[in-house]
Amino acid sequence: MAKSSAPKSIRNVAFCGHGSAGKTTLIDQLLVNSGAKSGRPIVDDGTSFCDFDPEEKHHKHSIEASIAHFFHGDIRFNVIDTPGYPDFIGQTIGAMYGVDTAAIVINAHAGIEVNTRRVFQEAGKAGLGRIIVINKMDDENVNFENLVASIQELWGSACVPLTVPIGHGHDLKGVVNTLVQNSETAGALIDPSSIREPLIESIIEVDEAVMERYFEGTPPTEEELSQLMVKAIAQGSLIPILCCSAKNNIGLDELVDAMTMCCLPPDVVARTGRQGSEAVQIGFNADGPLIARVFKTRIDPFVQKLSYIRVFSGTMKKDDHVEASTARKGIKLGPLLDVQADETSPVDSAGPGDIVAIAKMDDLHTGSSLGEIRIREIPFPTPMVGLAVSPKNRGDEAKLSGALAKVTEEDPTFHLERDPQTKELVMTGMSELHLGMIKERLARRDKLELETKEPKIPYRETIQMPADGMYRHKKQSGGRGQFGEVHIHMYPLPRGTEISEFLTKARFPSLKEHHYDEKNNFLWVDSIVGGSIPGNFMPAIEKGFKERLARGVIAGYQIQNICVDVHFGKHHPVDSSEAAFKTAASMAFRNVFQQAKPSLLEPIVSLEVSVPEDHVGDVYSDMSGRRGRVLGSDSVGGGMQMVKAEAPLSEITTYARSLSSMTGGQGSFTMEFSHYDVVPGNIQQEILSKAKLDEEEDEG
Repeated sequence: MAKSSAPKSIRNVAFCGHGSAGKTTLIDQLLVNSGAKSGRPIVDDGTSFCDFDPEEKHHKHSIEASIAHFFHGDIRFNVIDTPGYPDFIGQTIGAMYGVDTAAIVINAHAGIEVNTRRVFQEAGKAGLGRIIVINKMDDENVNFENLVASIQELWGSACVPLTVPIGHGHDLKGVVNTLVQNSETAGALIDPSSIREPLIESIIEVDEAVMERYFEGTPPTEEELSQLMVKAIAQGSLIPILCCSAKNNIGLDELVDAMTMCCLPPDVVARTGRQGSEAVQIGFNADGPLIARVFKTRIDPFVQKLSYIRVFSGTMKKDDHVEASTARKGIKLGPLLDVQADETSPVDSAGPGDIVAIAKMDDLHTGSSLGEIRIREIPFPTPMVGLAVSPKNRGDEAKLSGALAKVTEEDPTFHLERDPQTKELVMTGMSELHLGMIKERLARRDKLELETKEPKIPYRETIQMPADGMYRHKKQSGGRGQFGEVHIHMYPLPRGTEISEFLTKARFPSLKEHHYDEKNNFLWVDSIVGGSIPGNFMPAIEKGFKERLARGVIAGYQIQNICVDVHFGKHHPVDSSEAAFKTAASMAFRNVFQQAKPSLLEPIVSLEVSVPEDHVGDVYSDMSGRRGRVLGSDSVGGGMQMVKAEAPLSEITTYARSLSSMTGGQGSFTMEFSHYDVVPGNIQQEILSKAKLDEEEDEG
């Protein structure tokens, strides 16, 4: 079976929004209505088509993005159901980079919630067309008019109802299209005629000629409105609002009709890539060069890796040899698979706009570009909530490594790293809930039980003032001895220092060469004169410095933000060796570091905390108790405030729990690493004392 190759007949849509907005139920019902699936899927009964993983069935909400499709007339809809909890935002962001339109689903009763705002913004960043779907209009105590007003207050007048409900709650009878002149409007919660004019104006705003004719008294034709609506949605000057009740199957026929008009065809969204160093406009030619991207990876229950691919240009076929950004050489494609939730079926080819999966391709990973033109990377958020992890059962170390590698492959917001300082294996995710779900998956899928604990904070060491000194390494025990003498100056090197400017200072009058390690902001300078240390020993000296950087001096943490100048030394024609100079360099570094007012640095994170307005004071007070600094707050509409702050990572490890308690579950936050800052003296003393005790325990 071949897939559609005409982009005009495809609509790729990601359904996004806050948890419990009814996204999964909505897609399930669209699949049934279209005849793509049969049955009575119910999320709470574990019979949903889209929530098919055991963890999703158990918890009764989506954890992964799932792909399905159905036909409406000649239009093929590829739809992606995304999780509603912010903890799984990586799945939603990945899905957005495989589609052209985001359907932002809102719970009519709950209104605009935390993740609703987040996904609306992310869809804008991805350059997608946006539509808003107000679901659950059958709930009681729904104020549709107020909800529309709050949407327009938050996201602007571009948000205009395209359908309005007739009744609500138990009295919900249907919906009416505001663009169509219709006499059956009795009971509509908003008079459709009052919306039609501003809606038309929003549509024709993108065409000056049509707009001019309209204001002269000539209305646009239906064909013009249809064409300009797509253009307006692509430009963001129109964001249609649609309403329905997925549970009671009310308004879904009108919804899918509207989606046919409003969801962008694949050839409308402007995208660019890079070919070498040049920016290239991506076309939509089935006969052109292949341009595609992996936007999701899944490991199915049979440990079969599935790479979900969106084709932007060209045609893919089984056994094609293509370039991939994550492969050293060209790869041969396996069989292409059409995806319907947890089911797949083979297809012959995939063209522009198509979404397919390929199994068992080790060289493909989420974000991989296929073809010579590279598409921009998917901007996944950086996970910041970590747990030190180890297997509960002895002998499961190898099993743990393989199981976590699979999770890393399928979840770009899950990171795994063995901290060289703390020696801990640390898994990092978006939240405690996110990591908890991963633990559940490992227990079910890999029969692996984990022990977890709060990870040690990755402090750093640095100095606050210049110092100088030397170390002579001399050993004689019969035969050839060991001799090396190294003299150094040591200087603080604040992050952001311009290296070339730093080197031109008078402190390096005899500069010969220098080496800079950007990762640790470490600069070492060779200003030896007169050959007091032969050049062949300088690499050993550098190695001694770098080993000391990793080992630390005062508490065993990585050293950074420092410059070391080797300006003098002594050697012996027989007893000097690379090993001797490496030791002399390391010890000179240690001795001088201790004289240069050593201090600890701690990681500082930037936070954006979204809370109801009446909880802003609580956040300010709590942040102060965490040694944090509030930078300000802004209204984000809907009675919510966004508080921006900075705080030490050590004080934020349990913040998700505290914020939920403070705000009754209405607060959310994002955080990213910002910088390292000096640890206050009293806290530094506690950390050093604990490090000494840990060292004594390890030695014991």
